[in-house]
Amino acid sequence: MRRVINAPSTYIQGPGEGKKLAEHYRSIGEGGVLLITDRFVHEVYLGEMTESFDKAEITWKEEVFTGECCEKEIRRLAVVAGDCGAVFGIGGGKVQDTAKAAGHYSGKPVILVPTAVSTDAPCSRIAVLYREDGTFDRYLSLKKNPDLIILDTEIIAHAPVRLFTAGMGDAISTYYEASACRRSGAVTKAGGCVSIAAEALAKACLNTVLTYGEQARRDVEKQRCTEAVEHLVEANTYLSGIGFESGGLACAHALHNGLALLPELSSVMHGEKVAFCTLVQMVLEGRPEEEISRIRSFCRKVGLPVSLQDMNAGEIPDHRLLEAAVKSCSPEETMSHIGRVVEPEEVVRAMKSL
Repeated sequence: MRRVINAPSTYIQGPGEGKKLAEHYRSIGEGGVLLITDRFVHEVYLGEMTESFDKAEITWKEEVFTGECCEKEIRRLAVVAGDCGAVFGIGGGKVQDTAKAAGHYSGKPVILVPTAVSTDAPCSRIAVLYREDGTFDRYLSLKKNPDLIILDTEIIAHAPVRLFTAGMGDAISTYYEASACRRSGAVTKAGGCVSIAAEALAKACLNTVLTYGEQARRDVEKQRCTEAVEHLVEANTYLSGIGFESGGLACAHALHNGLALLPELSSVMHGEKVAFCTLVQMVLEGRPEEEISRIRSFCRKVGLPVSLQDMNAGEIPDHRLLEAAVKSCSPEETMSHIGRVVEPEEVVRAMKSL
């Protein structure tokens, strides 16, 4: 089977990089730019980010994202981007997905400037679309990965620590899902089997998180941009981003999608749920208890959930957990990528065993 690796054209990370947007933009485009920002970026960082455009005499226009990452809003922004040289998405995950989709429809280069690293989505060629009422709509497959990713680690070090920690939960799953896909020969989101490079990135991701995660979390609590923080930003974003798309998904994200049916978990962040679901996958794979304990212990130390009780879901009755498990085992999900058919009842037992 063929091997495929998807990746952004350029990835730039470091303190103060948000003040150099014009310089980075000129490496890939010309003309005015559209900045899609969230309210927080508009109020706190817009001035320092647009100063470089003003000095370089590059025109810019801003659209503050206040609605939903839905088809109607994306199509509107694609029209706004029509006379621009590129689309910037500056802010959280929905802002970035909106920018990716607007660039997709308008045919413009996409430059993303995440202000937190709560998931590994920025590097991918997928945008998650919602309906206008906020309910999930569909995944939009894009023609290419973003052209440029810029992470200002000073900004990220000042973001809420919970977002930073949630990114670790998403990153931890990368190796275990890629490893399962390699063993089972599953087709990845990139459209091929797991390559040596993708699995190596996934392994580096896990090692980096386990080695530097605790220190990085303490540093972010103090809003300090340290070497440990730099390592975790790269792991949460690039290593995990390439690792999941080109390394594949398995039980952890399939179960996450099943748990999305439970409104009791609506306040639990994506990466938090994925951390728990990774432990469930390890149980279903029959991994050694020593290995499971290592990941469980790390999650406890950094504040990631390791049980249904940790997510305030301990009182959910078994029949509703089974509904989530049935969804996770459905044909459109990736549960079978662990190399065998998994029954929903097994999933419920594994969740409760933790």
